[in-house]
Amino acid sequence: MDLNKIFQSNTFRGAILGIGAVIILLLVFKTGMIIGTKKADFSCRWSDNYHRNFGGPRGGFMPGLGDRDFIESNGTFGQIIKIDGTNLVIKGRNDVEKVVIVDNNTVINRFNDTVKLTELKIDDDIVVIGEPNQQGQIVAKLIRIMPTPQADQDAAPLGMPSSLPVQPENNANPGNFVPSVNK
Repeated sequence: MDLNKIFQSNTFRGAILGIGAVIILLLVFKTGMIIGTKKADFSCRWSDNYHRNFGGPRGGFMPGLGDRDFIESNGTFGQIIKIDGTNLVIKGRNDVEKVVIVDNNTVINRFNDTVKLTELKIDDDIVVIGEPNQQGQIVAKLIRIMPTPQADQDAAPLGMPSSLPVQPENNANPGNFVPSVNK
């Protein structure tokens, strides 16, 4: 038997490609298992440490949390309701409160500017991206301060005029009024 013929045969190449595809599928499956385990662990730790993080009852306020969807473990969006040193308490979706830890590696942005922790205020809306810790908290990597709704009302959307044209008050020729669009 000639080994060169075996290595060059289509059957051998197909077998190698098949084994490679199975290995890739197993790696993707394992990655999904790791991510799922991390999310489940965060939800469990968050529930177990609720009373320590928020001073609530030992059993927590939400019994049966295990049969619901997992809590977002790598970030949150919401309003700052408490600032305690380098810890922020965020009220997020469904009024779920999360503790966010700010450290020296955390980047805090307002628009294009990097700001300091001291510039955060209660009632600021923020987006947090980070890593979960064993105490059910999020260690922030990036915090982005969102503009207030008041500021959004003053600015026109891109491509839209800043104010709509108003018909002249004298109504001298209302039938021939043609609104102009500011560009």
